[in-house]
Amino acid sequence: MSLPETMTVVEISEYGGPEVLKPASRPVPEPASGEALIRVTAAGVNRPDAIQRAGNYPPPAGQSDLPGLEVSGEIVALGDGASGVSIGDTVCALTPGGGYAEYCIAPASHCLPVPDGISVTDAAGIPETSFTVWHNVFQRAYLQKGERFLVHGGSSGIGTTAIQLAKAFGAEVFTTAGSREKCDACEALGADLAINYKEEDWVAVLREKTEKQGVDVILDMVGGSYIQKNIDSLNWDGRLSIIAFLTGAKAELMLARFMVKRQTMTASTLRAQSDAAKAAIAAELREKVWPLFASGKVKPVIDSVLPLSEAAKAHERMESSTHIGKIILQIGST
Repeated sequence: MSLPETMTVVEISEYGGPEVLKPASRPVPEPASGEALIRVTAAGVNRPDAIQRAGNYPPPAGQSDLPGLEVSGEIVALGDGASGVSIGDTVCALTPGGGYAEYCIAPASHCLPVPDGISVTDAAGIPETSFTVWHNVFQRAYLQKGERFLVHGGSSGIGTTAIQLAKAFGAEVFTTAGSREKCDACEALGADLAINYKEEDWVAVLREKTEKQGVDVILDMVGGSYIQKNIDSLNWDGRLSIIAFLTGAKAELMLARFMVKRQTMTASTLRAQSDAAKAAIAAELREKVWPLFASGKVKPVIDSVLPLSEAAKAHERMESSTHIGKIILQIGST
């Protein structure tokens, strides 16, 4: 297959607001050892893209400076030693960056087949949330069947995935969201209770609904004052998993009950982890989660699809927090 020498991308022209996302032309990258080159059909838009755009989330050394941590499309070239995929495969992939482009590099071990019944465009919204939720809820916080689970921001891409996966694996699911519409959407996805945090004290509601026991696992991306509230809302041997700090990374904590109740706090980022670590997550997803997508028990929740040229508008919508589910950039044809 003959590939073009250049491609259209959207790059961060300078650090700042959504308006700094500008179209540009760059050489088509070449896959190195163990890598796949994907002709991109669509790319998912994620909060880390906006944080990188603002200058606070640099890419790992040696990786593309373009935003975009997940894509879907067709593999058109492979580097030496790339295994598990073939040229012509239609995949969705976790990337270290570079997704806002017509062509993108990803480790072959981070590429997964587009699940049956899901469009290639919609599949671009699967990898980042699936890797994040699986790693932080199931691998690090080891959520078990029959336990109680709380995810904040249930209408976000992470939240909609966490609700569905936790429910599919037998947990009782609670979530918080900022409007009745968002709460209704969360409950339609399987949440047993969605709490409008703008109108109710979610700590008090959880305390009542769990008969003062609390929940077993919490997935938090809010940080700030929520950290102590999360601790107060955990059951004995409860686990708090933190993946972001939307309201700040500093908090004053009272840890006496945390210690007495044998609770655990864990935190992680995904992008900086080794290729081997992410390949291990991909392998578990293929075995345990991809069948749920194929059966329709779990699905990507897509808020909107915009062309690559409207990446700035996509970031504006994401940062307005009015969306429900994932925002997708359409780049190539399916």
